[in-house]
Amino acid sequence: MIVADKKREQIIDGAIKRFIHFGIGKTTMNDIAEDLSVSKPSLYYYFPDKKHLIIGVIERVFNDFFELIKKKYNPDQPLEDILFSTIEVRNTFFQKYYMLRITEGIPDLLNDDVIKGKLQALKGSEKEFFAEIFSQAKTKGEIEHDDTAHVAELYLESLMGLCTMCIMETGKDLFPDKKAFNRMTLKQKNLTTIFVRGLRCTD
Repeated sequence: MIVADKKREQIIDGAIKRFIHFGIGKTTMNDIAEDLSVSKPSLYYYFPDKKHLIIGVIERVFNDFFELIKKKYNPDQPLEDILFSTIEVRNTFFQKYYMLRITEGIPDLLNDDVIKGKLQALKGSEKEFFAEIFSQAKTKGEIEHDDTAHVAELYLESLMGLCTMCIMETGKDLFPDKKAFNRMTLKQKNLTTIFVRGLRCTD
């Protein structure tokens, strides 16, 4: 089992490298098999098609991101500091995996009910974690709002909106330069400050 898991991770590593350099659309399963010097039957044993390989990549990136978010989470810190820390982690991954252009593969993935369910589960896990962050802040008396699940959803969607704006302003075929990246990070932190202050009000 350990050997099998290692081979699966090696395939995902190879897919990430290929996707970053050539894009998801231009990458075939044959390309990845050749890169890794593995037989196509071996590749298809772990990933029956390209859709499942893409979801494997998404799961890897998300799990690595989520693990680091949890590792850095310190419930004793003020809410704003906690959220700033998550922004730093989020944007580190944004930079590292930007050239994956993973959204190029999303439309096709969403036509598959099983894979769509996995994507929704990943998104749901993130919302639950952030809902817990806001819930802890409420327990400490930092915020007043009761529906922390809704608060988490609004906050995460707001951050994603600023990421999307950064991509649109830069151009989807270009990597955001340092100024664009810093501008996005500053906006996210400004948004967080305003967001947290607003949560202290009950009206």
